[in-house]
Amino acid sequence: MLLKEIYEKKRYILVDGPLEWRDALREGIKPLIADGSVEPEYGECLIKNIEQHGPYIVLLPGLAMPHAMEGAVGTNRSAIGFMRVKVPVHFGDPNDPETDAQVFFTLSDVDPESHLQNMQRLVQVMSNEDVVERLKKIEAPEELLDIDKLVGDE
Repeated sequence: MLLKEIYEKKRYILVDGPLEWRDALREGIKPLIADGSVEPEYGECLIKNIEQHGPYIVLLPGLAMPHAMEGAVGTNRSAIGFMRVKVPVHFGDPNDPETDAQVFFTLSDVDPESHLQNMQRLVQVMSNEDVVERLKKIEAPEELLDIDKLVGDE
């Protein structure tokens, strides 16, 4: 139901690219800015975390979960946004596909509980290889509804 919620709340963006990783993080929060979940400075907070800790947000090759730790600047409410980038974004060595991402689930967390809840909601999506592969190739937002049916109930 997560992908359906993302679709219904218009928390998605489809980008052709290519994007440098900092620009990808800024682009990925645009739907969350539009609905008031985060402020523009949240993007800079995400960037600062990557600069300090490396590409920890790339959880699987092709899939990133941008998020900041508790007390992040610019978060207004708990939310999850989705972005698909056609051209993989390199968070590490351009020749290392392990640190590339095309599918982004950006989390806005207001406290440790909302962070845990958001991560739990993403587990079913991230653990289904077919779902992740389909999300990499999405061409229209409506496809989120079809892919959501593959995920099953939360």
